[in-house]
Amino acid sequence: MTESVEDTAEPAGTHGPGGGGYSAARLRLLRGDTPAGTDRRAALARLTDDWLAGLMTEAATAADVPGAALVAVGGYGRGELSPRSDLDLLLLHDGSADRGAVAALADRLWYPVWDLGLDLDHSVRTPAEARKASHDDLKVQLGLLDARHIGGDAALTAALRTAAYADWRAGATKRLPELHDLCQERAERQGELQYLLEPDLKEARGGLRDATALRAIAASWLADAPRGGLEAARTRLLDTRDALHLVTGRATDRLSLQEQDQVAEALGVLDADALLRQVYEAARTVSYAADVTWREVGRVLRARSVKPLLRGLLHGRTAGKGERTPLAEGVVELDGEAVLARSARPERDPVLLLRAAAAAAQAGLPLSLHAVRRLATAAAPLPVPWPAEAREQLVTLLGAGTHAVPVWESLEAEGLVTRLLPDWERVICRPQRNPVHTWTVDRHLVETAVRACALTRRVHRPDLLLVAALLHDIGKGWPGDHSVAGETIARDMAARIGFGARDVDVIATLVRHHLLLIDTATRRDLDDPATVGAVADAVGSAGTLELLHALTEADAHATGPAAWSAWRGGLVADLVKRVAAQLAGEAVPDGTADEPTAEQERLAIEAARTGGPVLALHTGGGAAAPAEDADPQAPAAGDREPVGVELLIAVPDQPGVLAAATGVLALHRLTVRAADLRGLAPLGEGPVLLLSWRVAAEYGSLPQATRLRADLVRALDGSLDIPARLAERERAYARRSRAVLAPPPRVTVAPGSSRTATVIEVRAQDAHGLLHRIGRALEAAGVQVRSAHISTLGANAVDAFYVTDTKGAPLPAEQATAVARAVQSALE
Repeated sequence: MTESVEDTAEPAGTHGPGGGGYSAARLRLLRGDTPAGTDRRAALARLTDDWLAGLMTEAATAADVPGAALVAVGGYGRGELSPRSDLDLLLLHDGSADRGAVAALADRLWYPVWDLGLDLDHSVRTPAEARKASHDDLKVQLGLLDARHIGGDAALTAALRTAAYADWRAGATKRLPELHDLCQERAERQGELQYLLEPDLKEARGGLRDATALRAIAASWLADAPRGGLEAARTRLLDTRDALHLVTGRATDRLSLQEQDQVAEALGVLDADALLRQVYEAARTVSYAADVTWREVGRVLRARSVKPLLRGLLHGRTAGKGERTPLAEGVVELDGEAVLARSARPERDPVLLLRAAAAAAQAGLPLSLHAVRRLATAAAPLPVPWPAEAREQLVTLLGAGTHAVPVWESLEAEGLVTRLLPDWERVICRPQRNPVHTWTVDRHLVETAVRACALTRRVHRPDLLLVAALLHDIGKGWPGDHSVAGETIARDMAARIGFGARDVDVIATLVRHHLLLIDTATRRDLDDPATVGAVADAVGSAGTLELLHALTEADAHATGPAAWSAWRGGLVADLVKRVAAQLAGEAVPDGTADEPTAEQERLAIEAARTGGPVLALHTGGGAAAPAEDADPQAPAAGDREPVGVELLIAVPDQPGVLAAATGVLALHRLTVRAADLRGLAPLGEGPVLLLSWRVAAEYGSLPQATRLRADLVRALDGSLDIPARLAERERAYARRSRAVLAPPPRVTVAPGSSRTATVIEVRAQDAHGLLHRIGRALEAAGVQVRSAHISTLGANAVDAFYVTDTKGAPLPAEQATAVARAVQSALE
């Protein structure tokens, strides 16, 4: 190891207590038995203090400057002296001495430091000059917050410290935004420490500068950082910097690749990867603490920016209490954060954790620290396998795109992700040494899900795509081929999440072969039938191929800019086209609907007899009616546990039933998780439409069936203006929402899906009144909806509408295309 102080000679004036000389004592300390870490930094600071205090006593006497003090500021002021840290020193004087005498005193202090080859950041000021400099320069003011007396007039130092803290607190509302801007600029310039292969331990986001900023925020008394793990994280970064200084013999903060093995050895860490993982974990802790703290600062500053009198005039007695806006059952928005409702009982509601995370991400809000901490300490564990609602909420969280990332990170910070998915522990902060990769393994998995969110309109099963994206590299935490190991782990995790056997097989296949398309397309002859046949055999079905194509693209985009190009994309698309043609050897047969149940028959007869709608609401089990034309990509019967409660509606066949029924459900804040619509002709009665819904309340309790029926009657006779009511609600929601930037809806005609009807497929972000808008568009297009099959997978709606002309025949191609465009226009 190269020592940071190579010259062990003792220049004049370097003798310290004990007569050994500061330089030699310093060298003994750094090479001796004192363990690296906080104790050694403190010992080095004390040793330096003693030496400088002696210099100050001698120099003040010789220069005849009684009213002076030597003050340590910055990192040295905090007593955190690394082997090659510079000395931040302020020579403070009361202004009574001659300037020449003060200059002579400064020379007697600075030159011995320079003679030893130590870096020195120095200044000479009166208290008034120091305060003015801090007013003009934020960095100077931050340094004074760590001012510590070394020698001379202690009262002078104490008075400056008192004034510095008073100035900081008095000007906090102005200086904290400046500090935040500095932190943001530094992060943009240096990057995020937790993802860099050669991170700057001090300047990168999540580094030592951010930890110091958190101390300054706490000193303002406006906000305080979460304490859990923060000091340990800061200590880890300091220890790493100490070892880096000793290894390199330089005052460097950048942990370069060629030095990581030596630094790991110096710290007693297994290897460079283990070192990076520890550094990343520390940086993640600091970054999360900074995010939470700056959010709190922003909230406090916003509150202070409104004059109390004006706030009272605007809000009366509710001023300052904050408005709570419901987001989901047990979750509300308060002051720009998603928090738990007062009525929430996490100890009785095991799904609340995922519901809160999904609601926050979908609303574009952070999940509050208090909510995360309460969930971490009080949330009931999820049963294994997870209930259907938990699975849907996970998919909804992943489907929020970029807004999912900070929410996921807040869950990780409190250990909640590993509680939900224990195998996640092995990929947390795991570095990827391939320079093509931008992220650590865990962040890459989340980023792939974010990228996959933009591709959900291309696939029939967006839920399987998002979960496979989250798990595709999960095997990198295990030895051997990560695709092979990942297949086994993903199979276990998918079953834990609650997917049925067939869905588990699909997810496992996607993980096992997530590199198949890109490797084959770029390394094999696509004109060779054996190439296409091997891919077709591995994939097995057109639906899995569709998912694998989207996963391949999402994975590449989440890896980094060098991992995807138009050329690569074209090769993969060509391969997919060839494999799809080979897999299309079997035509998809039309299915037949099961016979209606006794209850469905009874409701249909009653609706035909009374001429009005008849409803039945079941809060227990029961499955929705099956699809009329079987979709090979849809879940098998019994493969997916139903979500929500069953609502049956029978209505005499008439125009506008679908739009009216879906509008009423939207007005009552009922989310449609699954649905089927089909026609029945009860014996001796007129035609009846039977709608089988699987619905869930957005929050609160379910409405009574009598209220639903009354509103449905009004909607059908035109006395209830559903479009106006929904538009009013959407405007109110838009004013307070930072909604997810979802990919645009996709409406297509599915050729060959049915011999007796035209199938209009809709894939869109689930939203208030979505089905109502679709129903109105189909009604306006003058087509008849013979049946409809609705599926909501997380935040994605995947719907199929079987439509005919007025004579009951499939639509001509041109008319079908026009209907699809009309629906697309209505959704946009």
